[in-house]
Amino acid sequence: MDEKKALELLRKAPLFSRLNEKGLKAILKTASEKEFTAKTKIVTEGAAGVGFYLILQGSAEVARGGEKLAKLGPGAFFGEMSLLDGAPRSADVTALDDVACLVLSPWAMKGIVSANPEVALDMLAELARRLRETDRALS
Repeated sequence: MDEKKALELLRKAPLFSRLNEKGLKAILKTASEKEFTAKTKIVTEGAAGVGFYLILQGSAEVARGGEKLAKLGPGAFFGEMSLLDGAPRSADVTALDDVACLVLSPWAMKGIVSANPEVALDMLAELARRLRETDRALS
């Protein structure tokens, strides 16, 4: 994917929307792009988690214990919990069609958060939103 399109998607992602051009380019510089074909498991529930994924194109499904929880598209992200606490993955994420992701290592994400604390605040807000959504679904 070209840099201009990747920057546009990063800018649209709620997690990174408050970053300036320099911050967005720093993310691109430290991230790697990975592609997954349809029906490929991107991350596996219970497996060690090292990496934060931002979907650039395509769609993926999140499932826990075989139960579908969410569908993710461009601008959506996953892997933030394992990134924060080092615990195993809490769900499977499977490509529904061909998917391209930006992948950030824990040390790269920590550098981004150190330089841009608003990313951590946005991440916390998204985690809280997801927790509330899960609570509502279980009620």
